[in-house]
Amino acid sequence: MLSWQVGDVKITRVQEMQVPIPAGADGGFIDEATPTALRAIPWLYPNFVNEQDQMLLSIHALLVEAPGLRLVVDTCVGNDKPRGLTRGEPLATKFLEAFAEAGWTRDSVDAVICTHMHVDHVGWNTMLVDGKFVPTFPNARYLLGRVEFEHWSAEGAAEQQAILADSVQPVLDAGLAEFVGLDYVVSPNVRLIPTTGHTPGHVSVLIESDGETAVITGDMSHHPCQMAHPDWSPSFDSDKKAAAVTRARMFAEWADASHLVIGTHYAEPTAGRVRREGAAFRFET
Repeated sequence: MLSWQVGDVKITRVQEMQVPIPAGADGGFIDEATPTALRAIPWLYPNFVNEQDQMLLSIHALLVEAPGLRLVVDTCVGNDKPRGLTRGEPLATKFLEAFAEAGWTRDSVDAVICTHMHVDHVGWNTMLVDGKFVPTFPNARYLLGRVEFEHWSAEGAAEQQAILADSVQPVLDAGLAEFVGLDYVVSPNVRLIPTTGHTPGHVSVLIESDGETAVITGDMSHHPCQMAHPDWSPSFDSDKKAAAVTRARMFAEWADASHLVIGTHYAEPTAGRVRREGAAFRFET
């Protein structure tokens, strides 16, 4: 189980699953990321692209333990929820067992942040109990982006409405949700920063303690190959041009400040520093 110390703040990765995705258009992810294009970025191998030229993506939650705060950032896909991502089959993972192995209990969580409301970021907001989805973290404040919620509430796609119905609405019904802005301050050590483009209300999470800084990306970047090519946007970015602009801007800022960057979908080792390389960037782990 990976973890990082940022001043007085500890960040721990709890993985739900890792997904290998074929390169290029065949994978339905980033069309430009062909095997030839990926091999031109040798530092991606073997951690982020395997020898079969499959792009490795991890789905995990990040547990942030700061003074006075136990925070879960993004809650994966969740069990018992058939989704397109899982080919219509519900997951039955040992996520909660891994959560406990990290030394956390469901009752100990003070807050939950969903960087956005896609399927793999809200799933463990709730869990199935006696045939009904209920909040997984009964004592937490669920900090939901107002812009994000309003956008997806108006989205007509059946699966997105199912996601809201079983992974967000039970939190609202329990009175645990708090709608927040794009720059909300969670605690003296943790705040949100707007990184829109992937979705209209997307945020990343900035962590500062004792002169050290880390950032949890969310899906403003899905894979380190986007550091070499910030203009590579996956098909499911809501606004591909805006997402590319956000990536280029944030990578430059993080490189210049030498922040620890923790990728929400980056495979192990998951965290590192962004370094400038020519007109673009590389990931140094």
